[in-house]
Amino acid sequence: MNRLIIKGGRLIDPAAGIDGLYNIYVMGGRIASVKKAESDASEAGPGVEVVEANGLIVAPGFIDAHAHLREPGFEYKEDVRSGTQAASAGGYTAVMCMANTRPVNDNESVTRYILKRAEGAAAKVYPIGALSVGLKGERLAEMAELKAAGCVAVSDDGMPVVNSALMRRALEYSKISGMPVISHAEEPVLAGSGVMNEGPVATRLGLRGIPNAAEDVMVARDIHLAELAGGRLHVAHVSTRGAVEAIRAAKARGVRVTAEATPHHLALTDEAVKGYDTNAKMNPPLRSREDVEALREGLRDGTIDCIATDHAPHSTIEKDIEFDKASNGIIGLETAFSVVYGLVEEGALSLNQALAAMSANPAKAFGLEGGKLTVGSPADMAILDLNGKWKVEAAMLKSKSRNTPWAGKELKGVVVKTVLAGNVVYSRE
Repeated sequence: MNRLIIKGGRLIDPAAGIDGLYNIYVMGGRIASVKKAESDASEAGPGVEVVEANGLIVAPGFIDAHAHLREPGFEYKEDVRSGTQAASAGGYTAVMCMANTRPVNDNESVTRYILKRAEGAAAKVYPIGALSVGLKGERLAEMAELKAAGCVAVSDDGMPVVNSALMRRALEYSKISGMPVISHAEEPVLAGSGVMNEGPVATRLGLRGIPNAAEDVMVARDIHLAELAGGRLHVAHVSTRGAVEAIRAAKARGVRVTAEATPHHLALTDEAVKGYDTNAKMNPPLRSREDVEALREGLRDGTIDCIATDHAPHSTIEKDIEFDKASNGIIGLETAFSVVYGLVEEGALSLNQALAAMSANPAKAFGLEGGKLTVGSPADMAILDLNGKWKVEAAMLKSKSRNTPWAGKELKGVVVKTVLAGNVVYSRE
């Protein structure tokens, strides 16, 4: 039975309302006790691993509600092993992976395959099953079968569910199964063949734009359907002011809706596209400053529950081409904390709000164990150096892919160690 002591770190546990200097005792993969460092004279016995955390932050391990691990089918971009190693390097101890694999994760055999591949990995893996068979938006996948196999939610992420009746049915089943329905909110006709945010920047660059309304109308539709069905809706990668306002109003009247925003939508605007850098191309696109400020306010007031990476690995084959033709998405697991900590440094979020959005809130939204460090909880932790800086060298990242807009940039806030079930699974060299 593994035993571990984390000594003298500043424990910040938003779920428990704890912020102070503590020693954390771990036994058998769970938190055995938490003692104030100043009054704890206990000695580590033989065989006990000790991690000195003076000057460091000890937080619950991060939980990513939105990642693409690409396995099965696209292992040249990422696989479960490399994806969870990237997660661990970013302080994540759990990752929810989307269903757009090949074959699609719309049945128990694919779900079980993913979970088999995740055995012994550097982070827990929670599969998200497809909402519709083959992500075709025509026929509902067997949600009960997916849940029994280990899925924690359903989503056709990457493909908007255009059929409103199908979405309603999925939300009705979510009420029965307890599995949230994750919405990729995009009205495809309005989005058209757009490749970036519709606005002055797109006009200057001569690129086709995607209006905010493409997201706003689908968020509004899905909220109304969730209200009608009584189901649990989670809105993925919110990017517009209108979507934030719709979710805020829905929560106020008691609709069962949660939401996430990504680090890149919180930190960057469509100005990042100016150099035609395909690492600034994503779906939904980077929006205006007004939208970014609305997302930040949404996080502060609880409208947006989680910060999720939408980690989307792509190879150079898909990214080092013309902007119009390049695939959407960037990797994000390894840079997420530093980018989010940049928002804390700016004063856009408190540290407590940032850590809650990356740990306690996703655990609560999806009913996952973890996200807190009270006695009996899983000993999943991220140990952080807020004064540390690092330069993002894409070639050194754990992910198989290199599509990050932060390559070459210096970021503040470093993940020093990641602890999973009481074992140190990542140490920064």
